[in-house]
Amino acid sequence: MRAMRLKLWIKVAISSAFLGLIFWVVPFRELWGAARRLEPAVWLSAFAGLVAGHGLGVFKWRLNVNLSRANLRPLDAVQCYSAGMFANLCLPSIVGGDALKALLAGRVTRRYEAAVIGGMTERLIDTTALLVLITTGAFLMRAAASGWVRQVALVGALLAIATVALFLPLLLRRPLARWPKRLRPTAGRSLVALRRLRRRPQLALGVLALSLSIQSWFVLLNAWLGRGIGIEIPLAAWFFAVPMAKAVTLLPISVGGFGLREVTVAGWLTFLAAVPHEQGLAASFLWQTLVIAIGLSGGLVWFALGLRRGARTGAGHGPLLAPLAGQAQNARAPGRP
Repeated sequence: MRAMRLKLWIKVAISSAFLGLIFWVVPFRELWGAARRLEPAVWLSAFAGLVAGHGLGVFKWRLNVNLSRANLRPLDAVQCYSAGMFANLCLPSIVGGDALKALLAGRVTRRYEAAVIGGMTERLIDTTALLVLITTGAFLMRAAASGWVRQVALVGALLAIATVALFLPLLLRRPLARWPKRLRPTAGRSLVALRRLRRRPQLALGVLALSLSIQSWFVLLNAWLGRGIGIEIPLAAWFFAVPMAKAVTLLPISVGGFGLREVTVAGWLTFLAAVPHEQGLAASFLWQTLVIAIGLSGGLVWFALGLRRGARTGAGHGPLLAPLAGQAQNARAPGRP
């Protein structure tokens, strides 16, 4: 427990350091001035678009979970997914929210392994889609830019392709005993997920198409917010910067990606399209306000749906984060995939 608290405080310190760096480079007055240029109607429309995207995300996640015959019902899926969005506000990265919604789905369905494997399947597909977007954005940016920017974009594309290569040990079914001990549970779940996807390739491609559509939609919403404050740049720059920032924030080194995402997005927009720092940071902060709003809304949905008859989580059903501490043992991967 002490080690967990220490790690949390380290992540809080890292997020605080990034935020301090931001406000040291760009005064708050300049950020606020750039953000105030956005019309409230644009923000509300972007929020509605974000809700719609996550609505499709609920469908995609439930589809993956039910591949293992978890029989997760639609309202239960909405509730668990909403709890995961709420948890993303306080857990180290979006992976933490994924773990929580999988464990809550296991509590609801009493099929912990099915819920965890389903969540792992979705994460593998989403990561693949993210890398596809990064690679596509890099090559589009390389075609639209000139000089050294082309070379940087090419390097970004090659890095994304190299990351895809990290999945090869899984695809080649490397024996579980040859993995490091600490990675064996994750590798075991990943192998099971890949085996189930291989049995239903058409469904896997359909889920990948859904993931690409959702993540592309979120990139377009980011670009719309940016245009609302005067950022007029090629769309390719957004399709590289936003997925790259999302990939970076998967690293569990900050709280909810706060600070880290802003530095990454603003840095790439400045690097690729000469966007002023205050505008790039303001656009990223505006997106974070949407993320916070959708996370808080998710908490309300999780709580309210707990009032239903037969609900197993939500209002009056124990602390939100209890499954992470008390039920993780039920979600262990099998010794052999």
